[in-house]
Amino acid sequence: MRQLLLALLLLLSARASFSQTNRVINLFPEGTTLHGNIPYLDDTLKKHLLDIYLPPNASGKLPLVVWVHGGGWLSNDKYADMGYMKETIKELMNQGYALASIDYRFSTQATFPAQMLDCNAAISYLVKNAAKYGLDTDRMALMGFSAGGHLAAMLGLSKNDKVSSFFVPGTSKKFALKAVVDFYGPADLTLFPGAVDPKSPEGLLIGAAPLDRPDLAKAASPVSYVDEKDPPFLIIHGEKDDLVSPRQSQLLNSWLQVKGVPTELIVVKGAPHFGVEFDAPEVRTAVFGFLEKHLK
Repeated sequence: MRQLLLALLLLLSARASFSQTNRVINLFPEGTTLHGNIPYLDDTLKKHLLDIYLPPNASGKLPLVVWVHGGGWLSNDKYADMGYMKETIKELMNQGYALASIDYRFSTQATFPAQMLDCNAAISYLVKNAAKYGLDTDRMALMGFSAGGHLAAMLGLSKNDKVSSFFVPGTSKKFALKAVVDFYGPADLTLFPGAVDPKSPEGLLIGAAPLDRPDLAKAASPVSYVDEKDPPFLIIHGEKDDLVSPRQSQLLNSWLQVKGVPTELIVVKGAPHFGVEFDAPEVRTAVFGFLEKHLK
């Protein structure tokens, strides 16, 4: 009996420390359920973890938004970008969405397509365990920021191309992505000023200067995968972005229009690469109108 009590105390302690490691849970409404640091692959890599947030008093199967963080493919984690998107985070919960935030390997750990392998594996895990967490993965959207916007776009656009090198063997490909919200993500790696530099973030991603290896750059560029069967896009970019030019989003939006894919581009006046400008009421209205249309 004593051993049982001791084991129970250790379990409770572990759960408490688990929740304490989540530095953004205070951004969520009181009563939000957190399933934290879930391994989505059968290994012990810290970058193969995800968090699931469920709204207070959730019932039934919930539409799911998968959050993909930014950081130049070489920094940050699954808590990133939430700090300046506080009202969006609250509204996701208040409107009854589940949110899954995923980690993936940095380019300094593994070059592309490692990031696609990880993100697709995380999504496969969510689909496989949907019943356990009350998720409706028939109503699933991606929301990514900067490098995460690039990955979200890549995931949404490449899914119907059935690129085997983007999936970990043994993980399921049987899922559909109904919508993509792309915040200032790169669309074509050769458009960067640093495309001549193998040590630039985009160079590190593919292991070479994009202009030296246009084949690798093409394989890692969302515009390469646009076709008529892609999911709807909402693309949001800052007018004064000096890290990822608004031309990147303009190019992706134009390609989607050419192929007849529903798309909208919002250029936020005066906004830099990231910040509270993207959490403004008018941006949130557009985001939640888009999600409502395609997920509910």
